[in-house]
Amino acid sequence: MPFDQWSQALAPAVQERLVLLINHVLSRESVATERLKPQSGRSLVISLGGWPSLLPAAPDLALQVTPAGLFERLDAVPAQPDLRVELDASNPAAMALGAFSGVKPRVTVQGDAALAGEVNWLMANLRWDIADDLASLVGPLAAQQLARFGQAATAALSQLAGVAQGAAGFGARKNP
Repeated sequence: MPFDQWSQALAPAVQERLVLLINHVLSRESVATERLKPQSGRSLVISLGGWPSLLPAAPDLALQVTPAGLFERLDAVPAQPDLRVELDASNPAAMALGAFSGVKPRVTVQGDAALAGEVNWLMANLRWDIADDLASLVGPLAAQQLARFGQAATAALSQLAGVAQGAAGFGARKNP
């Protein structure tokens, strides 16, 4: 089975796990779910713009807001979603590192202004407290150590990515 077919076969499972993580983060902040409740039934499509053609295609993630103020994954992308969000994924490695370090990718939004405002608020204000979740598994001291290690690793990888980006642009002529 070619890699593209594997990617398409695994995409729904990966997306389901992503929605579980999003809902986990949302459920820890009651203000977030309260803000989303009035948007119940509205649909949202998240796509990755600029995705490198060398990689298997990344399918759109279609979501619907539930009455509880959480998200559920839709099996099919609606023809006319209430909101379309496109994340700049032209550099997937930088995007992944940014997700861990809190750097947000460029975002393009089209659709309902009220839902867009709530999604913007969520993106600006919600963060996954990994250390808190780890503490429930391994204890607070070990969780803090793991979180520090993760932060150091992320910082080192970000610095390495910056050096690699600079080297790729070395010798390139800059326009004034």
